[in-house]
Amino acid sequence: MKHTDNTTAATPPAKGGGRLLALDILRGITIAGMIMVNNPGSWGNIYAPLRHAEWNGLTPTDLVFPFFMFIMGVSTYFSLRKYDFRFSWQSFAKIVRRSVVIFLIGLAIAWFGRFLGRLNSDASFMDAVFNFDQIRILGVMPRLAICYGVGAITALLVRRAVLPWVVGGILVLYSILLLTGNGFAFADTNIISIVDHKVLGPDHMYADTVGGVRLKFDPEGLLSTLPSIAHMLIGFICGGLLMDTRDNGKRINSLFIVGTILTFAGFLLDFGMPINKKIWSPTFVLTTCGLASSFLALLIWIIDIKGYRRWCRFFEVFGINPLFLYCLGSVLSIIIGSIRIPCASAEAGFVTIKGWAYNDVLVPLLGDATLASLIFALTFVALNWCVGLILYKKKIYIKI
Repeated sequence: MKHTDNTTAATPPAKGGGRLLALDILRGITIAGMIMVNNPGSWGNIYAPLRHAEWNGLTPTDLVFPFFMFIMGVSTYFSLRKYDFRFSWQSFAKIVRRSVVIFLIGLAIAWFGRFLGRLNSDASFMDAVFNFDQIRILGVMPRLAICYGVGAITALLVRRAVLPWVVGGILVLYSILLLTGNGFAFADTNIISIVDHKVLGPDHMYADTVGGVRLKFDPEGLLSTLPSIAHMLIGFICGGLLMDTRDNGKRINSLFIVGTILTFAGFLLDFGMPINKKIWSPTFVLTTCGLASSFLALLIWIIDIKGYRRWCRFFEVFGINPLFLYCLGSVLSIIIGSIRIPCASAEAGFVTIKGWAYNDVLVPLLGDATLASLIFALTFVALNWCVGLILYKKKIYIKI
């Protein structure tokens, strides 16, 4: 089983013909970051940089998902080279098939979480199995699936020189929708919320809380997938910049120029159109793509030009099997957060594995609830890394 995921396809050759390791490392950093921020010991005890912005604004945690979306676009450029960037029914079928598989995996993970949750609530086994009435339809994996599928097909149908205009058109259209549809308000009257309620239904949406107000408002909703597709296409365009030359010096110059322009544009437009991850605002797209492009350039300089590689082996393990390890982390998180074990200190006599590890082991040991929450998250990352290390050493690349 030695093959490569199309959405994380083999990286291009670096100067001199070697593999451009920086791409794998950027993938690995983002996946490790996504697993870490999704699995604190306690959601009530988190250091500020490890929290998402409540609404408008940007924190380091808000960068991990858009960075992965960007690198997915870069990797898609390399994977579509075998089709010579020309549309065919063969390429179309392969892209659609992979998109459907990724989407269904996301749904399966959502189902699994509700399945164990209902068993814990003493529901019957059959009721737990058939829990589709309130399953969340969208999420991280479904968004990746949609953006990969639509983005890849668009890239095959549209010439590369036209793609920047496609990206600009999507972002302008989405900006108009937000500005005319109360799109920057956390409210049921927000056009994003209205579309999701009409199409998905509130029972199939994520419930969020902002400023003490709780609403069904999905951060990976249908309408906000539009700018996410533009996000992926920006990564695709940057993939083309990497392939225009084998000189890493020219590569980092191009990426830094693009990164600087996008980042400054995003922050400047923030004054009239706030940076907001939960609606994936156009300024969020520009800023995070700009930072991702600059960070990739920095990694190429450190790793592929200067040759400082020892520090990054940890992240390389995540980078070669990114989607598999992200899914593994999601499943393990559900298991340890749902399965109960006997515990004398718990009122009910039982506690989840996660609750026992955090409340009964780490908090007493460290004496600081917030530090214990961070150590739990890092330990959980290390647990997934151990599985990834086995695959890494056996040169197994799991294709999703």
